[in-house]
Amino acid sequence: MPKITPSSTIADVAEKAGVSIATVSRVINGTTPVTAETAERVQAAIEELAFVPRAAARGLASHRTNTLGLLLPEISGAFFSPMLRGIEAAAREAGFDLLIHAMEEPHRHPHRRPLGEHNTDGLLVFTDSLEDAELIRLHKIGLPLVLMHQSGESLDIPTITVENKMGARRIVDHLIEVHGRRRIVYLRGPERHEDSVWRERGYCESLESHGLRVDPALFGEGRFNHEIAEVTIRDFIERGLEFDAVFCGDDDAAIGVLTSLRAANRIVPDEVSVAGFDDQPLAPYLSPALTTVRAPIEQVGREAVKQLVRLIRGEQADPLTLLPTELIIRNSCGCK
Repeated sequence: MPKITPSSTIADVAEKAGVSIATVSRVINGTTPVTAETAERVQAAIEELAFVPRAAARGLASHRTNTLGLLLPEISGAFFSPMLRGIEAAAREAGFDLLIHAMEEPHRHPHRRPLGEHNTDGLLVFTDSLEDAELIRLHKIGLPLVLMHQSGESLDIPTITVENKMGARRIVDHLIEVHGRRRIVYLRGPERHEDSVWRERGYCESLESHGLRVDPALFGEGRFNHEIAEVTIRDFIERGLEFDAVFCGDDDAAIGVLTSLRAANRIVPDEVSVAGFDDQPLAPYLSPALTTVRAPIEQVGREAVKQLVRLIRGEQADPLTLLPTELIIRNSCGCK
């Protein structure tokens, strides 16, 4: 990691932004609210001058915080528990403390910096939890960064993720080849979520390889949320859309799908096959037990810490770690 030697001072930033040094300090530390317009001017000056607070520069040079930071868009649902378990265990084994912050809708608070160069030796960044501009700034000043479930090829930031496309393709192949399904719904995850994008590509590739048309009418919103998925499937049924299977972007969405189909007296799996992704702990206990793709979520957390610690210690990290997924066959697809 390069040694940080900031050439600009806080006075330079204040002059550039047309504010006092005290105001710049307030924006950096978040101690006292300032107007959005003022914060934007100060932030623009900081980025233009590549300013790094002296305390932050000393921390980057000496690694004196002995702390890893984790940024998430939220901490909810069954997905995050194993990932957090893996991160916490790996950080502890490596001798680091862990700070966690959930950045709900980070685009609405672009100047909030609860974690960064001022209080961590490096950051683990989960998809959609940090604005691109802030990611670029942190990378530019040399703070070690590792991305989880999002790519950082343009910035040369190490990425840890799972084999989404092949996992999705395997499960759709199974629905087509073993159960003869032809009208397969795909429930997308959140917008811009790379896991969902790659799972959709696997879904489309499977259909095309079997000579089936990719029908836009069969795409729906799931957003990795059981309530949204339930509403989507209910709407499809009410509109008379014909489908014989639902591939859900994740297991949470699959729970909503099963609920909606049950309410409409559509028998799973006799009339409709249902499949998910992740293999969350609840999946085997649903009725019927959920066919899904097992993603090594805890291992993602462990591997992310491993790569970040390498960077902090001045070692080379792997640019991409793609962990394998596994097809888990249960009853919801039609297998006994």
